[in-house]
Amino acid sequence: MDCLFCGIIEGKIPSSPVWSDDYCYAFKDINPQAPVHVIVVPKAHIPSADRIYEGNSVYVAKIFEAIPKIAEKLDLGRGYRVITNIGEHGCQSVQHLHFHLLGGAQLPDRMN
Repeated sequence: MDCLFCGIIEGKIPSSPVWSDDYCYAFKDINPQAPVHVIVVPKAHIPSADRIYEGNSVYVAKIFEAIPKIAEKLDLGRGYRVITNIGEHGCQSVQHLHFHLLGGAQLPDRMN
């Protein structure tokens, strides 16, 4: 499998880690769209949100349990945004489920 995020999780591709536990890994985005822009990925390869099922949904649940802890660690108490893209029309650029955690300033109503 030639997956960018799997390579990052495995430590084969460098990243700037923010969080890691048994289920998820979070790292700084290399092209930030906000003062704080972190990518949160499951440690299991799940291609996208439309490939979540009973057998792998625990990873998504654990990610959403971790996100408030990550936000607290990054001092995002005033608020933040969580985004996932699905498929070509949703602009998913890496075929590994991932969530963008954005904050650190007042975010615009729409992200370009």
